[in-house]
Amino acid sequence: MRIVLLCATRRGYRVLERLIALQPDADLIVFSFREVAHEPPFLDDIKHLAESHGATFYEARQVGAARWREFWASTPVDLMLTVSWRYMIPPDIFRLPKRGSFVFHDSLLPAYRGFAPTVWAILNGETQTGVSLFEIAEEVDSGALVAQQAVAIGADETIAEVMEKVTQAYLDVLTEYLPALLDGSAQRTPQDETRATYTCKRLPEDNVIDWTAPTDVIYNLIRGTTNPYPGAFTTLSGRKLIIWAAQRIAYRPYVGRIPGRVIDVRPGVGTVVLTGDGALLLTQVQWEGEPPVTADTILNSLSCTLNT
Repeated sequence: MRIVLLCATRRGYRVLERLIALQPDADLIVFSFREVAHEPPFLDDIKHLAESHGATFYEARQVGAARWREFWASTPVDLMLTVSWRYMIPPDIFRLPKRGSFVFHDSLLPAYRGFAPTVWAILNGETQTGVSLFEIAEEVDSGALVAQQAVAIGADETIAEVMEKVTQAYLDVLTEYLPALLDGSAQRTPQDETRATYTCKRLPEDNVIDWTAPTDVIYNLIRGTTNPYPGAFTTLSGRKLIIWAAQRIAYRPYVGRIPGRVIDVRPGVGTVVLTGDGALLLTQVQWEGEPPVTADTILNSLSCTLNT
């Protein structure tokens, strides 16, 4: 049985680990690509894991490029799986495997098709996300569903905490449905196109905080883009300040309100800052290029005003 796995990130590593455990005798071919500067490294770990278990490893982003034509023409494939893969796979490639090509996606499709669905779910205040295993199709994230598993999002959970639960759901779905994928018996259910929603790619500048926004919007941005992502940020005296952590609090009602203004400094704990409709206790912040500190270390004066 020859299986091709296209994978990236720490999640890809863990799926590869589980796939090796489930199919130790498979002829496994693994593709991955070099991480970008702002994210945790993963390529070398995936390569080492693959090769240490006898798998063939290739580094590539565009598996449909001309340099790979001879490989696909001369390499019969039974099954293709993709995890955290960011690049288009041409139809002439994903149609090659005898038992099909399948994708793991971080949402309960057809909702949240597209980029960074878990981040967007937190930003939108969702209480649930999930995992979908589906067959690759030409239209983005539109293929027939094989399996889904819901994942709850706690009101105060960060992106790292939700991602860990989603990753565990990936492993659960893989373990349960791999036998059916391998023997060709996996059932497929078409997606309901009338319920489809989409998310766009997020850029670092999308994480800037608008202090005039409602408290929940700012709080969700902070917890949805904190580690391992680049973090929500603001500016103070012209310098970029990353906000890694905050807490929602009840505070005095302000009728003279300046969003972004420091109104309370709590030594060793953090700093309270006004929002568009309330206040947030900022607990961990960081000047760009310097170590993280408690917010009161930097935001230590009632004269401080954070800007977008």
